Amino acid sequence: MFIGHFGVGFGAKAAAPKVSLGTLFLAAQFIDLLWPTFLLLGVERVAIEPGATVVTPLDFVSYPFSHSLLAVFGWALFVAVVYQVVRRDRRGAVVLGLAVVSHWLLDAIVHRPDLPLVPGGTYLIGLSLWSSLSATLLVEVPLFAVGVWLYLRTTEPVDALGAWALWGLVAFLIAMYGANLFGAPPPNVAALAWVAQAQWLLVAWGYWVDRHRVSRDLTRSR
Repeated sequence: MFIGHFGVGFGAKAAAPKVSLGTLFLAAQFIDLLWPTFLLLGVERVAIEPGATVVTPLDFVSYPFSHSLLAVFGWALFVAVVYQVVRRDRRGAVVLGLAVVSHWLLDAIVHRPDLPLVPGGTYLIGLSLWSSLSATLLVEVPLFAVGVWLYLRTTEPVDALGAWALWGLVAFLIAMYGANLFGAPPPNVAALAWVAQAQWLLVAWGYWVDRHRVSRDLTRSR
């Protein structure tokens, strides 16, 4: 799952129009933003095994602190509380917390049984949708498309950059998705972790897009 998570970020704008797209991306991808740092620190482990699944060559050996369900609930509460303290926006805080949890739920659909319920737990969750490329595409691409559609319904550009930056972001995400699906496996775990850190640039891109767009409800109320 890659663009599906970003689809959640786009679509969540309809539920929380005051929250920046960058912040929504941050929440929807939060545990995958933590994960590469935990890999580099050696507290979580992944193996690169071409053929591990049809869709990804990654074998998620251990990621209890970023991807166990209990940890995800903790991260969701953290994100929601920080946003509430900073912005005083309860609705936005709830949406962000749910976006964090949505990541685990979507991962549970596509992953092999490798998602623990609690750190150190032996009961693992995963419906293995990654065993089929066509089934993965049938789930993830519409999820992304609906998310972008909801974002377009909720916002409108205030200048030309508001349109071009958005469509550039959409095109880039699709290109990255294609590279993930059909490109060569990463050469090693360190390279994988550093490339995954580049997702922070997508969060920044989301903030940039949103600064050049405005909620349609706001423009109607003027």
